[in-house]
Amino acid sequence: MSSPKFRVAIVGGGVGGVTLAVALSKYPDIAVDVYERASQFAEVGAGVGLWPRPFKVLKKLGLGDALLKKTPVPYIEDEYVTAMNFRRSDLEEGEYLYTMKSKGNMIQVHRADFLSVLVDNISPSVKTHMSKRIVSYTQPSSGNPSEPITLTFYDGSTATCDILVGADGVKSAIRRGMMQDLSRDPAALEKCSAEEYLACIEPVFSGTVSYRTLIQADKIRAVDPNHRALDGVWCPLQCLGENRSVGTYPISMGKTVNFSSMALDKELMANAFNPDPSHRQTFDGEWVRHASAKEFTEVFRGMEKDVQTLLDCIEEGNIWAVNLVRHLPVQVHGRVALLGDAAHSMTPYQGSGAGQAVEDAYVLATLLGHPGTTLATVPRALAVYDEVRRPFAIGIADASQEVGRISGLQMDLPSSEIGPKIAEITSWAWETEIDGMLEDAKRMLEERV
Repeated sequence: MSSPKFRVAIVGGGVGGVTLAVALSKYPDIAVDVYERASQFAEVGAGVGLWPRPFKVLKKLGLGDALLKKTPVPYIEDEYVTAMNFRRSDLEEGEYLYTMKSKGNMIQVHRADFLSVLVDNISPSVKTHMSKRIVSYTQPSSGNPSEPITLTFYDGSTATCDILVGADGVKSAIRRGMMQDLSRDPAALEKCSAEEYLACIEPVFSGTVSYRTLIQADKIRAVDPNHRALDGVWCPLQCLGENRSVGTYPISMGKTVNFSSMALDKELMANAFNPDPSHRQTFDGEWVRHASAKEFTEVFRGMEKDVQTLLDCIEEGNIWAVNLVRHLPVQVHGRVALLGDAAHSMTPYQGSGAGQAVEDAYVLATLLGHPGTTLATVPRALAVYDEVRRPFAIGIADASQEVGRISGLQMDLPSSEIGPKIAEITSWAWETEIDGMLEDAKRMLEERV
């Protein structure tokens, strides 16, 4: 067997990292190692929604049928269907606002089921390394592609690779190392100041705190057989209120209802992506902690009856402070790249964080697998990845924050305009496909190699 054209190390075994491993499996001349800090592949969280655009990417990777077996929702691709129902719910009676339609439906799966499908499709040629928490990496300053990148782990071990991809989440160690390197790189300092790079190391608080739990559908059904959340097998329900919102949809083949609710701070939401490097808003407390049913009730007290019924069915859950990555000036440096939340962690209001990680992975794998990409031309391929993916993902992060502010009734819109505005902002998720971006990326690469 011939030697691989290069070795790729993926740090992080979540949705983005494992999708990249699956996508790179299509190229037998690329060697892949995945380093995961946990003892096994596992996702924290409940449900995840996949809009038509990222789901079509997963279909291209051969994962569509396996994912559809994990959801009760029938897949409809090219017809306009009801995507989401919106209600004004901080009123005693509540009121219908809008039914959003999308071209093709959102696929809703348990996050753990999503990851299990990805892991099951990793090629045997991909080497996986568990309990590997990275400390730092060193990229040769010479720029010589024959000199490897060195990874150092907390257990004292080291590893080498030709290309390093940081898919290690919002607290990314790879992002930290990259921004530190950029802050000392004379060429990079022609674009941004050292302070601007260093300001991107630590996450910033979005202004949203998420209250998440799972409720057994039978428990809701016993109280109210006609509860709107049970109809969400076909259409997720969004209950909006001033500085708070509640979203529900069934997962696990309809046996469980995902309850994802948000408490919002208006000023912090408006300033989360403030570009001033001296501005950094932080969350004072644990990012994730256990919460009692009483804590859910206290925050969402006074919302309409359907919401109160759900609150009465909650036994316990978790509170998540939603943190973001400041908009990066660049997400590649030399032979190192960032992917998913490590590059552009975003709020959940468009249900697009996982989808953007999937898109990153697919574009990056396509560029690395291109015949024109060699060890010597890797930096050019990564530069193309940065140019096509970073601005797009930043735009989605901004749009998600805007949808959050609209959902929290912070934008002074008439009730009749709330739903249509959210639909307008979100329509990219079903009206566009990745194919055009991919063709642009390949054309740009071919012009440069």
